[in-house]
Amino acid sequence: MIQLGTILSIFRIRRRRGHTRDASSASTAVEKETQSARRVWEGQENGGTMRGEMKKLVATVVDTGSRKVFEKEMKSFLALHDRYSNEQSKHQQIDWSQFGIPTKEHIVSYDNLPQIHDAKVLNKLAILKLNGGSGISMGMSGPINALEVKDGQTFLDLTIQQVSHLNTTHGSDVPLLLMTSFNTHDDTIRVVKKYTSNPLRIVTFNQSRYPKILKDTGLPLPQSADDDGENRAKWYSPGHGDAYCALAQSGVLDQLVSEGREYLFVSNSDNLGATVDLSILQYMVDRQADFIMEVTDKTKADMKGGTLVDHDNTLRLLEAAQIPLEHAEDFKSVSMVKTLNTNNLWINLEALKRIMDKGGMDLDIIVNHEVNDDGQSITQLETAAGAAIAYFDDSLAIAVPRTRFLPVKTCSDLLLIRSDLHSLSPQTGHLVRNKARMFEALPVITLGQGFKNVHDFQRRFKTTPSILELDHLSVSGDVYFGRNVTLKGTVIVVANDGQRIDIPDGCILENRLISGNFTMVAYFFPDIVRIPF
Repeated sequence: MIQLGTILSIFRIRRRRGHTRDASSASTAVEKETQSARRVWEGQENGGTMRGEMKKLVATVVDTGSRKVFEKEMKSFLALHDRYSNEQSKHQQIDWSQFGIPTKEHIVSYDNLPQIHDAKVLNKLAILKLNGGSGISMGMSGPINALEVKDGQTFLDLTIQQVSHLNTTHGSDVPLLLMTSFNTHDDTIRVVKKYTSNPLRIVTFNQSRYPKILKDTGLPLPQSADDDGENRAKWYSPGHGDAYCALAQSGVLDQLVSEGREYLFVSNSDNLGATVDLSILQYMVDRQADFIMEVTDKTKADMKGGTLVDHDNTLRLLEAAQIPLEHAEDFKSVSMVKTLNTNNLWINLEALKRIMDKGGMDLDIIVNHEVNDDGQSITQLETAAGAAIAYFDDSLAIAVPRTRFLPVKTCSDLLLIRSDLHSLSPQTGHLVRNKARMFEALPVITLGQGFKNVHDFQRRFKTTPSILELDHLSVSGDVYFGRNVTLKGTVIVVANDGQRIDIPDGCILENRLISGNFTMVAYFFPDIVRIPF
């Protein structure tokens, strides 16, 4: 086993293989959660102060039916908070040298997958898009799936087009599931209503809503259950690891199993590369695997993505938030951590139901410390869907091409997708890589604060520049791009404080460093436009 080095981390180790639960002591997932939450609620666990604050929040709900639903949600939060408190009190330190890079036994090459498929297996498949994320980080007020990413089409438009084409082509009936959050549910429903005449079956269900925790006091930020207006920023969704409980508690999991669905393909709604791949599905069927995670090569653009590690011949997911600050750079290193979790997951539904019926999963807690818009430091307790790989008996990873991982988290990502590097297939809704690109790797693009939100991004680019031959782009300060700009090689544009740079229409910048305070004047040549330096 290749050693990754020695790092101390607060990271709980669980053995998956050989780990069984006594069926006599394990009831259903809902029963276990209820029992755990009741112990916390009644003060049999740590966090008495937090418990009292939760009761105050529940008391603010007037309607009896709504109060019961909200109380159940807060009990689940208390159970998670109690686990977090216990872990903090133990100060458990793990020697990272126990972990290594997964072996070839655990990671299968995409090139070795079967090329002959039985499309009938699609009738046993369901697709789940994790749609709980808002576009706040990009200056949006609504869900990121409502963002127009290519040719006037939103993420949700493209997803529906892709699944509809899949069903039409193969005569299948694959349903589309959308897990929403309190931040995205209403807007998502409005978008879905456009497709009422579409034969595609679309099912929506909501994930949990938890209160943000004040870092200085350890108490909940909200004072009431209301999440309207200014109160909305006091709540958060606890990560996509909540998908398993949400599937079970909403009844969607039982419904899928009763319909004869055996497989679930899970992916983030903002990953345009995450489409149904019959080779992967066929491999899952032939291998009789319970859980498959798609991984890809890590690049310099993937600073925060999770990675798979090996512990005692068991796969585990490690997220950036679980790494001590003193070792953050080690985790970011592409030479030390080479594998990236795409969060494209293939799950055997019967295996998932067995796990949930036997008590569910205590997924590793990811602690995120953030600062609210009002300057208050807060803590959010979250979980990751990929961490479930440690709970399935037959789990593995497949090393997939980078084309299956095209997320849009920032406006830098959006520039890549909107550029001439990709086009949209009008028939399938799939994103297609431009074959004129000479290099397999995508350019590394870093846009400064002036490009952070979508409105400013669109204002600063009259049209999306051509970047077919671009390796790296870095832009900082007050910079504007004209129409039909071409960028090649490495281009760095820096406008200092109080200065502005305007890149004129039609210019070509190749291996250029530009700084200063001026509006460029282009000199026209027969074939190209270049900038004088």
